[in-house]
This record gives sequence, C-alpha cells and structure tokens, in this order.
Amino acid sequence: MDTQVADTLLGSLIDGRYRIRGRVARGGMATVYTATDERLERTVAVKIIHPTQAPEARARMAGFVERFTDEAKTIARLTHPNVVAVYDQGSHAGLPYLVMEYVRGRTLRDVLAERRRLNPDETLAIAEQMLAAIAAAHRAGLVHRDVKPENVLVAEPPTGGTTSLVDSVVKVADFGLARAVEASAEEENGNQLMATVAYVAPELVTQGHADPRTDVYSAGIVLFEMLTGRVPYDGDRPVEVAWQHVDRDVPAPSTLVPALPPVLDRLVARATRRDPAARPADAGALLTEVQAARDELGNGTHTAVLRPVGDETSVLAQPTMVVAAVRPAERPAWARLPEGGAQRPHRRRAVEDEGLGARLGELRTRVMGSPRGRLAVAAAAVVLGLVAAVGGWWFGVGRYTVAPQLVSLTKVDAEAQATRGGFTLHYAEPRYDEKIPKDTVLGQDPVSATRIVKGGTITLTLSLGPERLPVPDVVGKDFALAQAELSDAKLVPVKGGSRYDDALPAGVVLATDPKVGAVVKPGSKVTVVLSKGRAPATVPNLVGKNLGEARTILGRLGLTPVETYKDSDKPKDEVLGQSPADGTGVEKGAQVKLDVSKGPAQVPVPRVVDLPCQQAKQVLESQGFPVTIQLNPNGVARFQNPGENTPVPPGTPVTVTCL
Repeated sequence: MDTQVADTLLGSLIDGRYRIRGRVARGGMATVYTATDERLERTVAVKIIHPTQAPEARARMAGFVERFTDEAKTIARLTHPNVVAVYDQGSHAGLPYLVMEYVRGRTLRDVLAERRRLNPDETLAIAEQMLAAIAAAHRAGLVHRDVKPENVLVAEPPTGGTTSLVDSVVKVADFGLARAVEASAEEENGNQLMATVAYVAPELVTQGHADPRTDVYSAGIVLFEMLTGRVPYDGDRPVEVAWQHVDRDVPAPSTLVPALPPVLDRLVARATRRDPAARPADAGALLTEVQAARDELGNGTHTAVLRPVGDETSVLAQPTMVVAAVRPAERPAWARLPEGGAQRPHRRRAVEDEGLGARLGELRTRVMGSPRGRLAVAAAAVVLGLVAAVGGWWFGVGRYTVAPQLVSLTKVDAEAQATRGGFTLHYAEPRYDEKIPKDTVLGQDPVSATRIVKGGTITLTLSLGPERLPVPDVVGKDFALAQAELSDAKLVPVKGGSRYDDALPAGVVLATDPKVGAVVKPGSKVTVVLSKGRAPATVPNLVGKNLGEARTILGRLGLTPVETYKDSDKPKDEVLGQSPADGTGVEKGAQVKLDVSKGPAQVPVPRVVDLPCQQAKQVLESQGFPVTIQLNPNGVARFQNPGENTPVPPGTPVTVTCL
C-alpha cells in the first residue's frame, strides 16, 4: 500500500467556515483546493495566493490585500453562465484567498494535452462561450489580462452522455487576479509583465498597457492553438517569445493544418493584429465574428479534409469532415444571432415565371405542328421508355449484391475480404468487450446477407478487447473527493478501515488496495484506508529493561503488557523484544506484547564429597563453578552447598567444607 504526505492545509478550517478537503491544482500564482462550506453545506473551490506572491514589506502587503479585495468585489458582480462565480474572499495566515464556484471538469490545457488540437466545430463552440464570458467582463469595465487555456474550464454538458466538446459547458476563471498581483509586483520591481508570454499582446510588451483589445489578442492566440495544436511562437527565453508578438504577424492556421477553411484564417488574423486599433473593439465584437464564421461553415459550403493528428507528411487524408454550425435557435439565449434576412421578391419572380410559361407554349406549338417534329417526339418517347426500363432494373436490382460476413474476423482478414468484394470499409467508434479479442470485428452495418450497392460502404465496429482501468491516485485526499474520483473512473470505492497516522489528518486517504496505478476491470472494488489522525499514545522502547520496570512504564501510559517467556542467555526477566515497535501510535488500553528472558539454562552441581579438598575444587572449577574452601584446605571434602545434582544457573558459587 502507498502512503503520501498531504498538504499542511488539508483538513484545516479557514475563517471558521471553509473546511479544506483536497488539493486540485497548483499554479505559478496560487493553489486551488476543494473545500466544504460548512455553513451552506456545499462544495466550493478555494484559491489561496502563494506566500511568494505577497510583498514582504507590511505597507506593500496591505496595499496588495486592498487591491485584491477590490478586484474580488468586481468579479463577484459578474453574473454570467460562462464565468466562474466568486462567493467570498478573505485572508488566511496573511495570504489572500478567493472562494469560488467548484466546476467539475478539466481545463482547456488538459483537453489540448489529450487531443492536441480540436476540429473547427468544437473550436468555435468553445470560443463562443469563452468570448461570451470575457465580453460580460468587458461590459462591466473589467479586463482579464491573462486569457489562456489554463484559465478556461471545460465541464461536461448538463445533459451528459456525449463525448463531443460542442455541447460542453465552458467557464472562464481568474478575472482580475493577474491585475491585482501585477500591480503589487510593479511597486516592488517596476513594470513587470505578468501575462503568460505565449498569449501576451504586443502593447503589453512595449507599453505595459491593457484594455479589452488585449484580451481579444490573447483569445485569438487561444483560437490559433485550438485549431493547430500549438502556439505561434516559441523560444529559449520568455523575453524572446514576448518580442516575437511585437515583431511578427501570427501565421494563418492553414499553414500548419492545410485543409482549414479560409474563414478561420481570416478570424484568427482579425483577432491577432499587432495594431490594437485593427482588432475587434472588445470580446463582444469578436464573439459576433465567431458566430458569423460558425454560421458560414454550417451552410455546407465548406468541407474540411483534415489529416489525422500526428501525420505531418500527408496533406489530405481521410476522413472527410463537414463542419456544421449550431442553428441560431439551438444556441443559448446569450449567444443567439438576430434572425432575419432579405424579403423574397415575390412580384419579380411571378413576372419571370409568367414569361417562361409563354416561351414554352410557343416552342410546343412549333414542334408539334410538323410531321418531322411529331416523329422526333415519338422516337424520344421510345428512347426514354427504354432508358426508364433499364434504369429501373439497374436501380431496383442490377446494382445490388449481398454484404459479406465480416463479424468475428480480424481487422486484417475483414479488409482483405472487403477488398476482394470491391467494398469500402468505414470504422465506427470501437467498443470494449470482455470476450472478443482486440481488433476483431464486433458488428457490421449492413449485416451479412443483406442487399448492398456493389462497391458500397460497410461500417465495421472493432473490439478494443477487455476494458482495463488504472486505479487513480486518491492518496492524501478527503474521502468524499476520493469516492467521487473513483466513481468517475468506473470503480467502486469501499471503506477498508482506518489507522493512526502522525502526518495525515483524520478522514484523509492513507492507501488503496489495489495500489494506485494498478490496472483493474471496470466496476472493481477499491478498498480505501483512511487516517484516524495522530494516535493518543506512543509505545516506548522497552527492550533491555527489567520486566518490572517495563510494567511500570506501560501502566503510566495506560497500556497493557502481555508477557511471553523465552529461553535466552540474557538475565532472567530482561525484555528481549516488543510488539508494536517503539514509536508506534496506539489507543489507550492497547496491548503491548513483551518477549521476556527465562534466564540462562540451569546445570546440576557435581558431587565432590569425600574427595580431597584440592581435587574437589578442581572438579567444580572445571565446570564453571566458583569455589570457596572452608576450614582445612588440605583435608577431605565433607560438605558442599549447593548439594550434589542441584540445578543452578551456570557460574553459581559453590562452598566446600573440608576437614
């Protein structure tokens, strides 16, 4: 089992209200924890500024806290479905903190790390919600100043049940936080650039000035990264990256992903102009352009053929993806475009239709008025009849064949058989199966023996083999959070007892069984061992002590000795070993097992009575007994103490009386 030391804040109570349950993330500016609001009984996120972000001087610290408080009040006034709500703010151990809405999901950075890049439909869907949040801040007079994927949260849609990001809920966090920290840093170090250099606007680099168009530029860079899987500039040092934004135009996304529609190149170019005046005035203006681009792609006039991620050599490859926009009626109310359009010129069309009918009538009279014309019409009718008959046979019977049996074949064998029959294969989303090996056909559409157009397409579903999942790392987290993470990973959390631990507070996960990272089946039980906190008593070191002394020490601690005697060369009643070991935390009244020495094994005293005194002495000393002679050393031994054959410990003194 694994044990991990938790953050010192875990389990602590902030401001008498927020109980810290687990650490979610740690960034360069602050650490985010999950906490329970014990007053309202809800889960919240608590963001605490790192100690290194707070100025060292008391006057500067006071100014920082004041600015931080003002920014928190401004953010709290933002009420928008795509803005992470701020509930409270305060100071803990001299460090400012924010209490915010807890969003169960991932950052856009995590999504891009997994997917590398997004398709245009998902990119524009996420951009719409991101810009809607930033536009709400701009209307409130607030500039974000640090728009980047790490501050964009992508949560599952309220309806669930989909893997597409188009329906995900997007929320933007950290409005104004960078501004408060940056203002404090400027007092200490002069004009210090706090925005992330990969997304920084040119005017922030050259002038240190930020307005809504600064956020527009950063949003354009995020848009570029979602489409291409990378940021436009990199370098060995942050300052080199920052000055590339000043000196160079952002390249068109299609130079990296060739099949992207031109409308996306124009959108990125508009948002990332080096001259702020050439950009959309604020996030709301850019949002309108994004919605227009999404509607333009949804008209069906653009078909983007994208190469698979990781294939950097081919320009065009399957599959073909038609980018479809969400219709205006399907958008949330804050994102709808005004419906409208030009009125149809009904009068003009009626006049045109009337003129066309007159010309057709004149042509009919001229053709049917001559024998040759009538003959041509009859011949044409016969030809059309033959064409219709042949076409009917072809479209009804002739162009069809039967679908082959591909289920249970391996992918290689299915492709070979489909090639022999002249069919094209398409692959649906694969599925896990406990019995069918990986890359074996689970199903086909159409099914075998049904009619299919010759050379048509057959859709195959392949097996992924048995599904196996790694046990997530929940060590050091509150049980409620660990339970949620294990359940989200399709595992069954089970409480498996608890034990004392001097490092972790009560209720925090100490270990799991199976261990973290072990691969298990979905639905497997994961036993969670919880900490009971620091033990009330600590077992002392008793080895080498006399049994009586050991009993006295344990009695003072409220512990119960349990003694087992063992053969040993050690003195009788000396403690040879103990369990639990010294330093172990235990409850009051717990048993401490002691191994106690019986003393050395006893030996019988030999008979020396009636032997000459000196001979008797030699016999006893040869067997390790010290000898004391009484009365006549040159006489004959008449008495011995201890007596003959008496069992005594080795080295016991023997007194011999000689006469």
